[in-house]
Amino acid sequence: MNNKTKPIALTTGEPAGIGPELVVQLLQDPVNDRLCIFADPDLLLERATLIEASLAVKGDTLFGPGGTAQIYPIELGGRSVAGDLDIKNAPYVIEMLTRAVDGCLNGEFAAMVTAPVQKSTLIEAGNNFVGHTEFLAQRAGVDTPVMMLATGKLRVALVTIHLPLSEVPRAVTRETLEAVLRVVDADLRIRFDIPDPVIGVCGLNPHAGEAGHLGREEQDVIIPVMEKLSVEGLALRGPLPADTAFTQQRLKTLDVVVAMFHDQGLPVIKHAGFGEVVNITLGLPFVRTSVDHGTALDLAGTGRAEVASLRRALEIAIRLSDGGS
Repeated sequence: MNNKTKPIALTTGEPAGIGPELVVQLLQDPVNDRLCIFADPDLLLERATLIEASLAVKGDTLFGPGGTAQIYPIELGGRSVAGDLDIKNAPYVIEMLTRAVDGCLNGEFAAMVTAPVQKSTLIEAGNNFVGHTEFLAQRAGVDTPVMMLATGKLRVALVTIHLPLSEVPRAVTRETLEAVLRVVDADLRIRFDIPDPVIGVCGLNPHAGEAGHLGREEQDVIIPVMEKLSVEGLALRGPLPADTAFTQQRLKTLDVVVAMFHDQGLPVIKHAGFGEVVNITLGLPFVRTSVDHGTALDLAGTGRAEVASLRRALEIAIRLSDGGS
């Protein structure tokens, strides 16, 4: 079985959040029949009733007005109420993710799409859970996972991900930056079919350090790494002051912008396309995409949550796993 015929694993995330009803909404419109949804079937049926959507389960198949999907049943730890977190369901979320990623690693699934999880609940239940990206990388035995968000032609990748801001400077090391840039370059070539990707590299400090007067990280870490990799043939531009890295004129010359920390790059791309931005994990041995939003507990059960980002994440997962860009 090649990737174009393998199912796509879709995990439904935090059961009290909007993930389950987004999946229900997905099945209201035409949907790819390769979809395999990881969830408690009763949870999906309850959420469908709550948001007045049509859904039925027969055996291992979900039926919606837009088509069918396979269901990979996992039992909740306790009944889930929309918007009401319960740490008894943390094992359910971890089991869902574990089974899906293991299925990708053993070749059962072509790709993995994830709905949002509630990190705080998983941590309070005793899990060492920083985020999807880190969890999947650890399970896959990958040292350098890279979070990249994309919308249209704008792509933003991160050197550090879920860290307190006070810890970022220590985390931006030569070794880390070099590894991230290599992963970004390789995956843009392999996954996105860009033969010679041009990578914009942000500085860490205002004005990219102002020649060392506003911080030494550019001089001591970023520039030496860029010089080393440029000699090897990587097309790197920078260090770019973050306040001008995302101008329209600049972006015309770049295939991706690499930001040093979470809130340096993500506010820009979410402003540009919130609701249609897709989170793509680079560096994994399989394709993984996700939505650009959180669990939205205040919207859970209302039927007002927008499904556009999940639909787009599924589309991109299929395209990338099928060998398209």
